[in-house]
Amino acid sequence: MSTENLKIRTKQFALGIIKLVEEIPGGSASDVLGPSLLQAGTSVAAHYRAACRAKTPTEFVAKLDAVEDEIDASIFLMEVLLESGKVPIETARPLLAEAGELLNITVAAAKTAHKDSSQAATSSRPPLRTQQGPR
Repeated sequence: MSTENLKIRTKQFALGIIKLVEEIPGGSASDVLGPSLLQAGTSVAAHYRAACRAKTPTEFVAKLDAVEDEIDASIFLMEVLLESGKVPIETARPLLAEAGELLNITVAAAKTAHKDSSQAATSSRPPLRTQQGPR
């Protein structure tokens, strides 16, 4: 999947989260969980865009880790809202499915980037020199 396609998907996910949060009925639990989901769900797209601007492979992996954390938080909050009866399954199901796919993509990308950056660091190091003393 291309970077641009993933940017579009993460933004569409954020827009879906906004719609979901707007549909949550009022109440003290909703007043806490709704804004938390809104923050986490929209942060997925923001953190992915930031990852795309990373200057080093290490920075890229760190920013993908933030994306992963926000997706995981979004999944948890949607599950809680769903299981508490605050949102209907028909509304949450597509977003939960997309969150799962985005999580899988992000984890795979982070693993690949981490492996690639480790290999690059190893191959760019000069060989170790050992001092040989008198024998």
